Amino acid sequence: MGACGVRLVVGLGNPGIEYQFTPHNAGFLALDRIAEDCGVVLSNRRGRALTAKARLAGEEVLLVKPETFMNLSGLSVAALMQEFEVTDPAKDLIVVYDDLAFPLGTLRVNERGSGGGHNGIKSILGTLGTESWTRIRIGVGKPALADGREVKSGGKDYLLAPMRKQELAVLDEVLDRAKSAVEMALTKGVGAAMNEFNRTVVS
Repeated sequence: MGACGVRLVVGLGNPGIEYQFTPHNAGFLALDRIAEDCGVVLSNRRGRALTAKARLAGEEVLLVKPETFMNLSGLSVAALMQEFEVTDPAKDLIVVYDDLAFPLGTLRVNERGSGGGHNGIKSILGTLGTESWTRIRIGVGKPALADGREVKSGGKDYLLAPMRKQELAVLDEVLDRAKSAVEMALTKGVGAAMNEFNRTVVS
């Protein structure tokens, strides 16, 4: 852990009001939820990001929303890791972001992995040069049709279009789970969070 003993919790998204409630900004929305619950405002500009120090589940964290566009998120993360002397991303970096591979309403926790076509993650991988850090992925894919066929969602157009009311209602509940997943990863480790949050819910 760095000399300051701070752990970074980063949410990915695109800055700008027009992107606020789009699927691609699920990471930003999760960070907003965490900040709100912690009674802080992400308003300090540093490392090309909006940041706020907070106590989450008894841990000192720096909440981070990069202000670079998504595909340059790594620059912001690397600058803040340097500033706060975070040398062990496997222990001290948690990134929350949207994932088209999972349907809306789902959440997945992982301790490593590739970018999987997500430009923000590719950018962080490229800048840090390691895959070992905690990811909390918020599913934003369209649910399968009744007969089980997957709906191809149209990629970018879909990711950058504002979500409808009922989609936001589903996401709202996932944002609370994302916060719980971050808390568990901070306090009990990513393995415990994976066991708790990656279970398949049988309806």
